[in-house]
Amino acid sequence: MKIAIVGTGYVGLVSGACFAEVGIDVTCVDIDKRKIDNLINGTIPIYEPGLDDLVSRNVKEGRLHFTTDLKECLDEVEVVFSAVGTPPDEDGSADLKYVLDVARTFGRNINKYTILVTKSTVPVGTSAKIKAEINRELAERGMSVPFEVASNPEFLKEGAAIKDFMSPDRVVIGIESDRARKVMERLYRPFLLNNFRVIFMDIASAEMTKYAANSMLATRISFMNDIANLCELVGADVNMVRKGIGTDVRIGNKFLYAGCGYGGSCFPKDVKALIHTGKEHGYKMRIIEAVEEVNELQKSIVFRKLKDALGDLKGRRIGMWGLAFKPETDDMREAPALVVIEKLLEAGATVVAYDPVAVPEARRRLGDRIEYALDMYDTAVDADAIALMTEWKQFRVPSWNVLHKVMRGNIIVDGRNIYDPAELAEEGFEYHCIGK
Repeated sequence: MKIAIVGTGYVGLVSGACFAEVGIDVTCVDIDKRKIDNLINGTIPIYEPGLDDLVSRNVKEGRLHFTTDLKECLDEVEVVFSAVGTPPDEDGSADLKYVLDVARTFGRNINKYTILVTKSTVPVGTSAKIKAEINRELAERGMSVPFEVASNPEFLKEGAAIKDFMSPDRVVIGIESDRARKVMERLYRPFLLNNFRVIFMDIASAEMTKYAANSMLATRISFMNDIANLCELVGADVNMVRKGIGTDVRIGNKFLYAGCGYGGSCFPKDVKALIHTGKEHGYKMRIIEAVEEVNELQKSIVFRKLKDALGDLKGRRIGMWGLAFKPETDDMREAPALVVIEKLLEAGATVVAYDPVAVPEARRRLGDRIEYALDMYDTAVDADAIALMTEWKQFRVPSWNVLHKVMRGNIIVDGRNIYDPAELAEEGFEYHCIGK
């Protein structure tokens, strides 16, 4: 079976490599010639554990190909996945220009029955717009070529994307006909050996499922951050509260960790898009709006704790551990670290940061406005305080003796609640976390 995937970003490249791994012939398409040339030469544009090996192996075995021209492979494939970006507009809505560009290219070049499957996260009703663009292109060609559209939203976690694709909780597919269902069943058949569920539904429901899932997870995070902030005021411990409610099978223990807010490419964008969809239909998404408001405030909590601990921040030197929005990725989109850095710089502080993989991305975004350390201990040299922003494994068990020797101060602000307060008190540090 042959397929094409348009877009070689996070979703497109991971999906293409994983489909190729189970024996499907995959052509990945991108209009960025430099990116395609790099991929052909073995240079991966994103950081994802295991992806380099997966791509190189399947290229070598002839199942994974790269091109800048969708037309080049369109006559041979049965399915085209659209995995291009849908960045937020200023009003929070999803920008569909790239999605519709793919639809127009598809309509201009198909010559046989082919399914265009949207893997990008798009608002409910986008499939109708895609279909209209394809029909418009076919009309201009004076041709009547059978085609279908479908929706197959992704649920990949950055840092664990390959595992999520190869052994997913579920695969959601929105289709309009039995013919399309049979093609998609055949495509996903290799994965059925793992006994996961393929859930077929109408396209609108599939489009909504993606937004609803991410918004629910974001809601749990903001809910626990709200509870954590109240815990501090009333003298409770949010970690105890989390254990107390997480053992309730109706609630469960996932996404109940308090911290300095969520970031990344999915939750912030999808929450905003769902709010905008509600507005378009005259409905106020009250809970989701509150989720976003809590999260935006929470991103500043590490800064507020540094200010409370140090007073005037002018001339202070702050070491920062972690820049990416989460471990196992170099993604800094909407990262809480960016908010804290901006506020620290505005307050006159010097920021010196270290992240195992995100420093190049930080340099691209921040330039020389902050200093970049060689490792976590270099970050602490002459620092008045250390702020933990990303819970990378290598930050979990620092040498407190080394920190005592190199730091000027003794303040640790833990934005992810990974340290033991009693241990740090015993080691002579002034420890600040969230929700205690």
